[in-house]
Amino acid sequence: METLIVAALSLLMAMAAVPGAVAQQLDRENTLYMELDGGRVVIRLRPDLAPRHVDRVKLLAREGFFDGIVFHRVIEGFMAQTGDPTGTGTGGSDYPDLPAEFSPTPYVRGTIGAARTSDPDSANSQFFITFDEASFLTGQYTVWGEVVEGMEHVDAIERGEPPANPDRIIKVEVAADVGG
Repeated sequence: METLIVAALSLLMAMAAVPGAVAQQLDRENTLYMELDGGRVVIRLRPDLAPRHVDRVKLLAREGFFDGIVFHRVIEGFMAQTGDPTGTGTGGSDYPDLPAEFSPTPYVRGTIGAARTSDPDSANSQFFITFDEASFLTGQYTVWGEVVEGMEHVDAIERGEPPANPDRIIKVEVAADVGG
C-alpha cells in the first residue's frame, strides 16, 4: 500500500513539473485556454456548480467575444476583472443576464467568478479571477471555473481601477476546439 501511495505522489509531482501535464488530464469540452501576453492560462470549467454560466462562457468563447478585451479592474491581493467589451465595467454581451448559481465552493487563489451588479441575477459576460483567498465572496458570487495552470500569467496583469496600460486577453478558446 505504501508503495502505491509513493508511486501516486511521484506521478502527481512529475505532472506538476511538466508544463501542460495538468491540461492533458482535463475534460477538453470543459476546459478553456486563455492566451495572455505572458502565456497560456488553463481554466477548468465547473458545470457541476454553474451549468448556465459555463454554457454562456463557452458560447462567448466560441464566438470570439473575449478576444482583445481588457482587464479593466485589477486589485492587488484580490482579483483581476474582465469580460466587458466597453472596457469600463458597465458592459456585457447581447445575451440576457443569467440567474445566480451560488454554491458553497470557497473562493481561493485562482477561483473564477461571475461579476455582477448588486442584483444577484445580473451576471452576463464579465468575470474575475482571484489572486488570493476571498472567503467573503463565497455564496455571494457564482463560481464557474478555476485556473489550473498559468496563474503566474494572471499574477502579471497590470494593477489599477482601471490600469494605466491594461492587459488584454489575446484569445479564449474551448480546448475541445483546438489542437492542444
